[in-house]
Amino acid sequence: MSVPQPSAATAEHGRGLSSRDHISITEDWAAHNYHPLEVVVSSGEGAWVTDVEGRRYLDCLAGYSALNFGHGHPRVLAVAHAQLDRLTLTSRAYYNDQLGLFARDLARLTGKEMVLPMNSGAEAVETALKVGRRWGYQVKGVPENQATIVVMDGNFHGRTTTIVSFSTDEDARTGYAPFTPGFRVVPYGDATALEAAIDDSVVAVLLEPIQGESGVVIPPEGFLSQVRTICDTHQVLMVADEIQSGLARTGETFACDHEGVVPDIYVLGKALGAGLYPVSAITADRSVLGVITPGSHGSTFGGNPLAAAIGREVVAMLETGEFQERARERGEQLATGLADLVGLGLLRVRSRGLWAGLDLDPRLMTGRDMCERLLARQVLAKDTHGSTIRLAPPLVASREDIEFLLDAIKGALTSG
Repeated sequence: MSVPQPSAATAEHGRGLSSRDHISITEDWAAHNYHPLEVVVSSGEGAWVTDVEGRRYLDCLAGYSALNFGHGHPRVLAVAHAQLDRLTLTSRAYYNDQLGLFARDLARLTGKEMVLPMNSGAEAVETALKVGRRWGYQVKGVPENQATIVVMDGNFHGRTTTIVSFSTDEDARTGYAPFTPGFRVVPYGDATALEAAIDDSVVAVLLEPIQGESGVVIPPEGFLSQVRTICDTHQVLMVADEIQSGLARTGETFACDHEGVVPDIYVLGKALGAGLYPVSAITADRSVLGVITPGSHGSTFGGNPLAAAIGREVVAMLETGEFQERARERGEQLATGLADLVGLGLLRVRSRGLWAGLDLDPRLMTGRDMCERLLARQVLAKDTHGSTIRLAPPLVASREDIEFLLDAIKGALTSG
């Protein structure tokens, strides 16, 4: 029996290319739709990653909250390894022995009756938009082709053509017209403007309970409750995009829980796959998701057995409450430490659970400058909108890890 030989790609990896080599190859061959920090990560464990030269960094982006449970959580790895040996894909042309259990458990976690699984977060948002429109026509009775969905200024829901059609970020929109109609934008956190925007054509209100990409922007207290009331009054679906804010990141299972609000549709992704695999879904009651019929929506990979097995283990981990509690405890530690740094080049801090947005004094540095200073101090973070950075350490980060982060931020602010 012949011994399989490694592929060219595997062989090249074994030669130990340097960070500069990897960066050069990536810049040559990959489209420039990102502007990464100059670090080349090769492994990760828990809240820490290691680059190809062996330097370690505290990962305070956590895959935009996809890695809530850290790199390589042993429970999720065990489930994924077991499922990889059994079955990875059937397509939804057949049943598989993982999907039903995953759908049941996720529905119970969200308090809903049905689950529609997809892959990426943007696909889940697109699914929610389609469901909202179809519900509007079939249940609310909106005339065909007139359905309107209200969205919020400063939103970020993905990168598809439809989604960027209602983005207010010019970087996301420029060059992609003509745009998809049927959306109405109102100021985030303004309940009066929201109600004024609703007429008989409106079928749904789509919002992030906390706007992550905008810099962890938290709406005014009571806003989510006002949205719920407005939607109920006007027979409109409340759609909560909890792709970044959900699954324990803010100290509750969902960010909506901070106001005791239950949306009609939850949009979930990122941490639902625990950073191992793209897993997303929407959940809703039968009165909403029942409008989806065979052939009206689908996905080759949506609900595949590997994704379902991973997602089900994530749900089981969340049911213990451990990660919600960790987000609260470490988040309080982070918020307290950051408050002491306001005035040292730091203008404002917004935080909820283990998630924070830091507004820097633009006269002193940009967000990119700050991220590069943190990189030099073994911390990985991400800038947004000029002079703001976001922090989202994995929820498995220790007290010592958060102290390390706070020391690095202080050093970056005061020493350059």
